Amino acid sequence: MSELRSRALLAELVGFATVSRDSNLALIEFVRDYLQGLGVSSELIYNAEHTKANLLASIGPSVPGGVVLSGHTDVVPVDGQAWTVEPFRLSERDGKLFGRGTADMKGYLACVLAAVPTFLASPLRRPVHLAFSYDEEVGCLGVRSLLEILPQRVPQPALCLIGEPTELQPVLGHKGKLAMRCHVKGAPCHSAYAPYGVNAIEQAARLIGQLGEIGAELAEPSQHDVRFDPGYSTVQVGVIQGGTALNIVPADCRFDFEVRALPDFAPQRVVEKLQDYAEQALLPRMRAVHADTAIRFEPLSAYPGLATSADSEAARLAARLCGSDAFGTVAFGTEGGLFHQASIPSVVCGPGSMDQGHKPDEYVSVEQMAACDRLMDRLAIHLSEPDGRDPG
Repeated sequence: MSELRSRALLAELVGFATVSRDSNLALIEFVRDYLQGLGVSSELIYNAEHTKANLLASIGPSVPGGVVLSGHTDVVPVDGQAWTVEPFRLSERDGKLFGRGTADMKGYLACVLAAVPTFLASPLRRPVHLAFSYDEEVGCLGVRSLLEILPQRVPQPALCLIGEPTELQPVLGHKGKLAMRCHVKGAPCHSAYAPYGVNAIEQAARLIGQLGEIGAELAEPSQHDVRFDPGYSTVQVGVIQGGTALNIVPADCRFDFEVRALPDFAPQRVVEKLQDYAEQALLPRMRAVHADTAIRFEPLSAYPGLATSADSEAARLAARLCGSDAFGTVAFGTEGGLFHQASIPSVVCGPGSMDQGHKPDEYVSVEQMAACDRLMDRLAIHLSEPDGRDPG
């Protein structure tokens, strides 16, 4: 029955085009109504504009030691991708369920929702909490307001299971991320008199070159952590804009860069090094030509890394639920670091693979969905045991 329910629910969830730039309210209201129909109340935590919302619901006694099932409702865009199937309509072929978000991560959400009748029918001694968020794909933004109220609503959980696609293997660690924008203000003039202006693009290029030097330092063997791939913190420039015409010395240039940081590395160190370079090496020369020049840094988004100990109670519980203690790490970020910061031990584990995430013809296999349904059954058994022993 869970398998049939999870598939039907996945079809419903995929049908909501919850791209991060758009509202997720239609999906959240569907989930709220579905839970209400089963007798489960939920709370919606809206953004300031009331266009998006998180959802929080609990099943079972209000006691410590429960498990949070966390997932995001937003998906990445399909613009410019060559899909062979309708992205916002579930379809099946060769044992695969296709649609935007099937792997990342509506397949997991569907299995969680399909398990609600099982949770309700079980003699739970510890609760299960559903925590569905918005705007994860654009910097783990929405879940922060959910985490602000969580301590007032939920007794201390034993584990948060972040359902990002890991082929249902328990993942204990991932890198953090800091995204920044650098804006260079130069001094324009006719290109025939270029030495009398300050070329913002050239200064930006020097900053980008310095970022390359910093990245090379981070890649030195002494900085490596073999648990990760790549095994070091990385720096990358992804967007650059500047200039208006070839015969005008450009007045402005901006570029966006990110630091993907190992859990024990503070990414702000990269920004501080770049700021020092700007202030010591570039700005004095720029302002010697024209006083009204500047280099400004603006944070865009950030989330922390995750490093859950393999010896922790949370890791042991996740291993039992997943049926595997082959703990790993992933390169992509999740909301797990934020839950961990909020003193909720976290493990990443969900159906499907990120190899399919963000791509055209994204899919999750029928087999992975069925395995996740079984994981939810094991969780219901575990939460019903008086001593929390192995659910088998």
